[in-house]
Amino acid sequence: MITLKTEREISLMHEAGKLLASCHREIAKRIKPGVTTLEIDRFVEQFLAENGATPEQKGYKGYQFATCASVNDEICHGFPRKTELKEGDIVTIDMVVNLNGALADSAWTYAVGEISDKSKTLLEVTKNALDKGIEQALIGNRLGDIGHAIQSYVEPQGFSVVREFTGHGIGPTMHEPPQILHYGPAGKGLRLKEGMVITIEPMINEGVWQSKMDDNGWTARTMDGKLSAQYEHTLAITKNGPLILTEQ
Repeated sequence: MITLKTEREISLMHEAGKLLASCHREIAKRIKPGVTTLEIDRFVEQFLAENGATPEQKGYKGYQFATCASVNDEICHGFPRKTELKEGDIVTIDMVVNLNGALADSAWTYAVGEISDKSKTLLEVTKNALDKGIEQALIGNRLGDIGHAIQSYVEPQGFSVVREFTGHGIGPTMHEPPQILHYGPAGKGLRLKEGMVITIEPMINEGVWQSKMDDNGWTARTMDGKLSAQYEHTLAITKNGPLILTEQ
C-alpha cells in the first residue's frame, strides 16, 4: 500500500534529510587514503546520536552497521570494514536516518584521493542520472518516466544501469511501495501523486549491469569486476515539483 504523506510528515522527513545531508558533508571531509569504512561507520553512528537521531538500517534483518559502505566494484550493501581505503578508490556511503520517527535515505559516492579520469566520468554520469530522474518526479508523470530518463541518458555515455536494485517509497518504514526502476520505457507504471515520498538511487556500472552476491548474503558487486557508483536522494512529490528532502 502506498501512503501519501501530509505536509507535516514531509516537513519532519525534511528535517531528517537535512541532518543526513549534514552527515554526508562531514563524511566528505574524512574520506581519504588510509581511512577505513569502519571508522566512517563509527563516526556516523556517533554523529547521529549527538543530533538525536539513529541509523534506521542497523538491526534491519540482522544488519549490524549504521551505514552501507561499498568500495569500487561493490554495487551496494557493502559492509564497513577495517581495510584502509587506497588512493584511487571510490566508495559509496549509504544510510537511512531516523529523526524522531521520520526517515530519510541518501547515498553518495566519494573519490578517495585522486581518481582516474574514467572514475571521474562514472561519478559525474551517475550524479547527472539522479538529476535526470528527479526532473521527472512530477504529479501526473508515470514511474516509468523516471527510469527512462535515467537509462536513456546513461547508456549513450557507455555505462550501464543496474536492474536488480531499485528506489522505493519511504516513511514510516524504510522500504515501502512503489518500486522505482532506473530503466525501462516511458509512459508506463503508476502515476505520481502529490504526497508520495520516494527514493531515486541509480546504481551505474562501468561495465555490464549484471551483479553477483557475496557469501555474506548482503553485498552485491559487478559481475565483471568493474566499478560501480551510486547517488541517492529522498524526495517528495509536490504541486511545486519534486522537493529533495536530503539536501539543505
